[in-house]
Order: sequence, then structure tokens, then C-alpha cells
Amino acid sequence: MDIISHLTRTVSPAVLGDDRSPAKKNLLEQFYAIFAARLADNDTYGRFANENIARDDQGFYDRVWTDGSHRDQISRELAGKHNVDATASRGLIAMAAPLAFHEIKSLAGTTPVPQFLNDNLASYQHHIPAWASTVLPAGMLAATPAAGTGTRISDTTSTAPLHREEEEKGSFMKALLPIIGLIILGALAWALLRGCQDNPEPVATPVATEQQANEGDEQLAVAADVEPASLRIATGENSELYACSMNVGDDTLQSNVMNALSGAFGDEANKCRADVDDNFATDMPAAAQLASILPIVKSVPNASMIIKGDNITVNAPDEAALQKLVSDLQAAAPAMTVQAEGPLDLQGEIDNSLAAADVAMNNLGDNPDPRDVARALSIQVINFQVDEAVIPDVNKAVLDRAAKIITEVPNMNLMIIGHTDSQASDSYNMELSRERAESVKAYLVSQGVDASKLSTKGMGESEPIAENSTEQGRFRNRRIEFVVNDETNSANDGMVISNDALDPDLNPLDSNNDDLLPDGDDATQGTAVDPAN
Repeated sequence: MDIISHLTRTVSPAVLGDDRSPAKKNLLEQFYAIFAARLADNDTYGRFANENIARDDQGFYDRVWTDGSHRDQISRELAGKHNVDATASRGLIAMAAPLAFHEIKSLAGTTPVPQFLNDNLASYQHHIPAWASTVLPAGMLAATPAAGTGTRISDTTSTAPLHREEEEKGSFMKALLPIIGLIILGALAWALLRGCQDNPEPVATPVATEQQANEGDEQLAVAADVEPASLRIATGENSELYACSMNVGDDTLQSNVMNALSGAFGDEANKCRADVDDNFATDMPAAAQLASILPIVKSVPNASMIIKGDNITVNAPDEAALQKLVSDLQAAAPAMTVQAEGPLDLQGEIDNSLAAADVAMNNLGDNPDPRDVARALSIQVINFQVDEAVIPDVNKAVLDRAAKIITEVPNMNLMIIGHTDSQASDSYNMELSRERAESVKAYLVSQGVDASKLSTKGMGESEPIAENSTEQGRFRNRRIEFVVNDETNSANDGMVISNDALDPDLNPLDSNNDDLLPDGDDATQGTAVDPAN
């Protein structure tokens, strides 16, 4: 067994799904070698030694190579070598890194990961391309160790070397004699054991190793099929609940999260949108600490928090407040990994979103649920230029696949919803978001989709999912969402939205969809009459 083969067997299927492309498989194999060589550096690994890295942490790759030029070089070189689209290359790498990290840690067992990787350098060194010398610690491209140098998997997994050196010709028979003796002894022992067993098994069958491998495969399959439950909230200038959404696997978890939100924010919790579906996990590691976590976030104006899996990521416009927020949350939830959100990596976010959308669409299967199609399409970032509604070319491959699916699946009716940040006036943002949604619809229709299957809506800045006080928050609020257009369902599902629910002021007393201000027919919402759009 060698490290690259193990990662290819366990990680690659979780990353590629049903995509059996040899080029992408080979790309990942070469990346595993580069990745292992990077983690063999004590300083690099030391940054993550005490972190609980989530298996879906696609930002982990960016933290392993903090130099953006190095990340760009890796994805570009691998893409060129294996004839894979550069965007797809970046996405595959980002998905593979955290999974490969977990597998390498598992292989290392009690052996420190850098020591384990240096001990077994010979097993993956020959996979590392020459150009990678600029992105790796010195010495990783040196010649493989001479014969006789001990190599091992780990203290707990195996003591057999991963790489077998060729013996000198003169010592061949000398080395062979003890082996022949061992074979004879093994045969005698096997015969003796066979006579004592009704259902004998071969001697030295690595039962525990196989079981561990199977369990690892099952865990990876689960990780690939079920997304961790998540909660995203943002506070406003007066620490009110400015934005809120959750993705959960069942009603019980939704209820538990809502109870905690209500305890912290009162009736404001009712604005939280929930997507309840078995695509998501039914447990949230931070759920038991929400009663302590939420008041801490509430105390910081214009803050944001994302809970996903074992990770909590926070942001705030004030650096001192941000660092205190991280410290207070870590104290309230010591089992979680709490971190401040890093600077916005625009290209990385776009690349990762397209790769994730591609994987989600690969997993749709035949005759998919329209809600799963909507989710897959909503993953992608459509990064329109400022004040424009022209679809970037990089998004067209995903939309082309979507057009084919929408055309083939009967009774699929989707609504395309445009959202903006709060940088311009309400009326301008409303119109711009509508134009962008219409642009996406027009493109899908040009690819053969029946126009009657699609409707559009511009929401402007009225439904943020993050704060608008930071660059990262504004980026998340500028988005295109796809939802199932089903008037018989409620808005709180998060993926099935009725026309009434699309009122920006969420007024239940009218059914028009062009509101910019609270309706005059609802005294609790003010008296200003909505201007016509």
C-alpha cells in the first residue's frame, strides 16, 4: 500500500462522484503528492495541528498555501498538464484538500504527520512534478532514499515500507534464504491452524485494516452525500437580527434552532428562512451551545456568523470587536473551531462555487427532484460586472447543463431571483436585480428551455443573507437564487416560494409583487403607499 494509491481509492471517489474522467483522476493523484509534500513541512502543518478541519472546508486549501500566486500556479499547471479546465482544476483541489488531510492523519496514527510524510517520502516523491519546487519546502524533489533506508506507514497502521528498493544482485540469494524459511514455517503454521478450525481464514489476513478502510470509505460516502447542517445569521446596526437562514435535515433540528433564535432575538427570529431536507445532516454540533453563542453575536453590531459542521466563522467591520467575538465564542463553545473570516478571495470563491455546483449536478441522477436542481444551481456565483446584467462566460457551462435538465424533467417550474447588496438606492437595486434574473432566464431559454417553465423576480437588497458592512457580506448578498415556483407552498421552506411570499415587505395582506415600501393597507407596517414599479 502507498499513500497516493490510498488517497486515490478513498478521496477521489468522494470528490469526483459519478465523473470517471481519467484526466481529473490523474490530476488529483499529482495534487495529493504536492499536498503531502507541503504537509511534510513542520511549520506548515503546525498551523493546523490543533484545528478541527471539516471535511467540506474548501477554504482549507487556501490556508495551506497562503500565497495566492502559489495556489494559482498549482491549479494552472495541473490543469495544463492534464487538459482540465482551470476553474474545474481549482475546484477539485479545494474539495480534495480537507478530505486528503483527514486520510493522511488517519494513516499517520500516533506518528506526527510531518514525520510520517517524511518517513514515507519515497512513496509519493516520484509523483511530484519539477515545477512544484517553487511551491514546496526545499528538499522535496531530491533523489529518493538509498536502499536500506527505513520507511514506514505509521506506528499504528503498518510497519511495512511503502516503497520497495531493488536489492543488489550479489546479495539476492542471501536475502532469499530467510524468506524461503519463513514461507515454509508459514505453510506449516497454516496447515496446523486449518486442522484446528472448522471455518479457517488465511493466516495474517489484515481483518482490522480492511475494516478500518471500509469504515473510512463509508464515512467519505456519507460526507459526499449529506451536507452538514448550517446556520447563517447577521446583525444590524442596532444588533437586531438583520439576516438569517438555516439548512437542516429534519423538523426537530429546525425547531431546536428556532427556539434558540427566539430566545436571543424574540419575534425577529420569525424572519429566518429554513431549508429542511434530507440532503442535510440532522444534527448540529453547536446546537447545544446556541443559547450561549447567539447572545454573544447579538451584542456586536453589523456582525455575521456562519455555523457549519464543527466550524464557526465570524466577521465584523471593527477589528477589535472581531477578535473579541472570536475569543468569546471559543470560550462559549470550546469544542468548536472558531475563526475570523479571511479577506475576500473573489476568484477563489467563484471557482469553488462552480466546482461545487458541478459536483452537485453530477449527483442529481435521473429524474431529479426540482428542489435539488434549484439547490445545485444556487451554489454557483454569477459575478456580474458592476451595474451590468451580462452573464459571465464562466457560468455558461453550468447553465447549459441546467437547461438540458430543466428541459428533460417534466413539471419543473423554477423561479430565478436576483439579489443585490445595499450600496445603491432601493429602487435602483430592485431594477438591477430584476434585470439580472431576466438575463439568466433569457440565456436558459436561448438554450432550449420552455419560457413557461421559468419566472423571475428582483428582490434588490430586501433579503440579505449577510451583513452589508463588510466586503465579504456584500459579496454574499449579490446573488442569483433558483427556487421551485410552487404557489401551494410557504416561503419558510427556503427553496419553495409562493408569489405572495416574494413581497419584499413580507406583507401578508396583499398579493402584488412590486412593493418597495410597507403597504398602506397594513397599519403595522406604516402608512406610506407603495410606488408603482
